[in-house]
Amino acid sequence: MKFGFVRNDLDSSPGQSLDGSFRKSNSVISTHSVSGVSSSSKYFQTSRRVYKGLKDFGRKFIDQELFNQSLDNWISENYGVDQVTGEQTVLKPLFLTDELRKLDLALEGVLFQQLFRMPCSPLASKSAKEDVYHALEDFLHVIVNGLWRTFWRKSGPPPFSLSCFHHPGSKFYAAEKAILRGRLEELRGLALISENGNNLKVHWNQVVELVLFRQNILSGNELKLSVSTICEALFYGVHILISRCLRKSRTISDDSVFIVVFDSKFGAVIKLGGDLSKLELNTGDPYQSMAHWIKCHAEVLLSSVETIWNRLGNANWGDLGTLQVLLATFYSIVQCNGPPRKSISSLASAHSLRLQKRRIECRLAENENAKIPYQQDGYQHGEIVELDHSDNPLVKNTTHLKLRQGEILLLEDQQQGQKSFQIQESFIGGNYFLYGAISLDYPTQLLTLYVGAHPSRLEPSWEDMSLWYQVQRQTKVLNILKHQGVSSKYLPEVIASGRILHPGPCKKQSPSGRCDHPRCGTPILVTLPVGEPLSYIVARDGPFSSDDALRCCRDCLVALRSAATASVQHGDISPENIIRVFNMQGTRHKVLYIPVSWGRAVLEDRDSPAINLQFSSSHALQHGKLCPASDAESLVYLLFFVTGGRMHPQDSIESALQWREKSWATRSIQQHLGEVSPLLKAFSDYVDSLCGTPYPVDYDIWVKRLNRAVDGSGSADRGKMIEEVAMTLRLENVAESSGTSGGGT
Repeated sequence: MKFGFVRNDLDSSPGQSLDGSFRKSNSVISTHSVSGVSSSSKYFQTSRRVYKGLKDFGRKFIDQELFNQSLDNWISENYGVDQVTGEQTVLKPLFLTDELRKLDLALEGVLFQQLFRMPCSPLASKSAKEDVYHALEDFLHVIVNGLWRTFWRKSGPPPFSLSCFHHPGSKFYAAEKAILRGRLEELRGLALISENGNNLKVHWNQVVELVLFRQNILSGNELKLSVSTICEALFYGVHILISRCLRKSRTISDDSVFIVVFDSKFGAVIKLGGDLSKLELNTGDPYQSMAHWIKCHAEVLLSSVETIWNRLGNANWGDLGTLQVLLATFYSIVQCNGPPRKSISSLASAHSLRLQKRRIECRLAENENAKIPYQQDGYQHGEIVELDHSDNPLVKNTTHLKLRQGEILLLEDQQQGQKSFQIQESFIGGNYFLYGAISLDYPTQLLTLYVGAHPSRLEPSWEDMSLWYQVQRQTKVLNILKHQGVSSKYLPEVIASGRILHPGPCKKQSPSGRCDHPRCGTPILVTLPVGEPLSYIVARDGPFSSDDALRCCRDCLVALRSAATASVQHGDISPENIIRVFNMQGTRHKVLYIPVSWGRAVLEDRDSPAINLQFSSSHALQHGKLCPASDAESLVYLLFFVTGGRMHPQDSIESALQWREKSWATRSIQQHLGEVSPLLKAFSDYVDSLCGTPYPVDYDIWVKRLNRAVDGSGSADRGKMIEEVAMTLRLENVAESSGTSGGGT
């Protein structure tokens, strides 16, 4: 069966071997693996003698019954529950519960629909047996198609097919052809095959994952695999590993294979891995030799046995059984095709945004349909909430405006008129002047709402001046970008800006004036999109993977390039001011990294950037001004931080400059980024050559290079990954090295 269908952070699958020692897997897919397979996954060099010996061994290793006899006692002794201690004597679970839960969250919204039902009694008739293979084929087709389109490529056919087999080394058939030829009784299961260009002949070394179907996989009345089921799975797993070692072009990891076993109700996953170079080939009994290899040098991991199909023959999508099969297939595809474009963790982390959207939808439905209108505790049910100022914590001991969940603000926008917004939450980080809100005109879209300081509060407090930069000046900067035709999905978009219209009569003398009401004249800025700051993500999830770091660098450079066309520099690049956004369109989840907080942007020479002892450029710390490469230098510090680089707290500008000078001189920043990605190391070297010089950053060349690394695309147009601005600024090439290694000192 052909499918009507490239290559981040993957969870490892710890476990134990069946001999009781339970060694850690050398073939487990690691979180830190760049290629998607274990860093310890090595091919042993097969000389002609070894190649011939392994090939002869495979030819002799054909009797499954003899193999079962050499292993069944050992498996019986080690698989199950100790009658004395009551403890599980085999391995820990093949998949951790957290792994399965994370996959479940990542696949939210992905439709898996099996059309062919699994017969409840597969051996009742010949037609029922045919239905079994149609159901198996459809089940696996749905899984592979769904995983490929979710994690690898949205469009285009996946490079796999499904075929039936009779025994190890047999030819592969489409299920329909096997049925027509009357060979249904001989079929043992299905194989997921990696397509090999235009070569129509399929070999066993192209098997990505093997699926066995048996009348009953259980051991008596116990919910565990029978010994014969385990032996058969290992028998086929050994043949696949040998076939992979004998092939000339090695595109699939040699050291492990996943075998899925089913009956008409239950299913489980078995993983066999190990180094076949330790297999004793020169022996008269290949079955004892292979049994010794499995006991002493291999690793066998088994999942729990779970229900796959219900009584109606429908797959229990989202339950443990199907999730185990999904994760095994995911890892098998990774072994063959490399890491996915979207990691499980990145898609799972979008759950909070989907949850927030659902809350909004439920709240709106409640507002529209409930007999008693929705209202927050303590609020009147008028549209605009007016609080009793005597008990209002918003004005007690401070004149800062702090808003509560459920409040509705009426905003006067000079260009768009009056707009209403309802507060949903205060954003991460305890910033009570930054909120998530929805427009009552378009209530399904979550927006960012900035609340500025009341005009009367701008002089006495430095904090209030910060709010002025956050609201009034950011509004100015974003409007300048908009009026100059700078448009990009990597820049925040102004939805509305203006001043609060408070409830009750207003005694202001002019449209631009204000009365003595504590809210009158308070500036508001509403922007899109909404996301989580990198500082919060790193604190919660740990350092970025190589793919995430490259994407973050690319997205930020695109934003900085767009702003540079209007002669605007950000001036405050830091983890708090870069947000991660999940752009969800149907089942597509695209991660974007967007610089926000443009209030400290530099528009002209007299403007001063923000001073951040950890992330400001050396030129900004020394002179209070930006050089053309200052934003790029701050971006390097940010990448160093989000990828796990150690940044000591600085207590003065002098100590911050000393850290920069030492770090650039010893190349510690470049060395750390080089361990993450050679391209990031090259970018940091390039920025080092520009620090403190008057030469601009050549954004175009670095965006193109990063596009190739992130999307496999040589240009921004191909794949439509980058939104080009209407006007492109052609930057001159800089001298190869015009600065110093001291960070611009």
